[in-house]
Amino acid sequence: MLKLYHQPISFNSRRVWITLLEKGIEFELVEMNLDGDQFKPEFLAINPFHHIPVLVDDGFNIVESLAILDYLEAKYPTPTMLPKDAKEIAIARMVQMVTVNELSPAVMVLSPQMLGLPGGDAEKIEIALQKIATVLKFFEDLLGDRPFFGSESLTLAEVVAGSVIPWLPRGGVSLSDYPKLNAWCDRLIARPAWKATQPTPASIEWIKSRIAARMGL
Repeated sequence: MLKLYHQPISFNSRRVWITLLEKGIEFELVEMNLDGDQFKPEFLAINPFHHIPVLVDDGFNIVESLAILDYLEAKYPTPTMLPKDAKEIAIARMVQMVTVNELSPAVMVLSPQMLGLPGGDAEKIEIALQKIATVLKFFEDLLGDRPFFGSESLTLAEVVAGSVIPWLPRGGVSLSDYPKLNAWCDRLIARPAWKATQPTPASIEWIKSRIAARMGL
């Protein structure tokens, strides 16, 4: 059986978790306490970079969430979660990479506000908000009139971007200026896989305490 090492508050972990559920794959979920579990010898033996997620499949260890998603799509192609048309697959890949490289770092700047913590560097916050607005406008245009990115059905673009974008209103970023993306987000969070992987109050409090400690609060 597949084994997923994860932390429920992690965007990276959640995208793999959602994909496993959407594909109906049987797996074991191993929750990591990132205050030390990631440095234990038994975990370093499967991932020397001491981060999550890690997927273990019959002794084969896969690190990096996007690599894990590709592995799952190749090994479990039904239901398909990547389009076949050249332009459509480019759309899905662009959404994945823009989320990882542009959106997620900007969202991390807003993480204290998302958790109800005070403070933060005003200049960095403003830069982050500008970057987020650029990404959301790009995604709004890219989505077009389809319910999902480059497809009539759920793709890996959704599980990557859809693990991050629903958090934006908690940081004061409204989706109301992006009606297509807003409707897209509503469709995602209504799905059972999104509901099942919603971070628990305990996991939110855990990350809140870590960020507060880092900020000296």
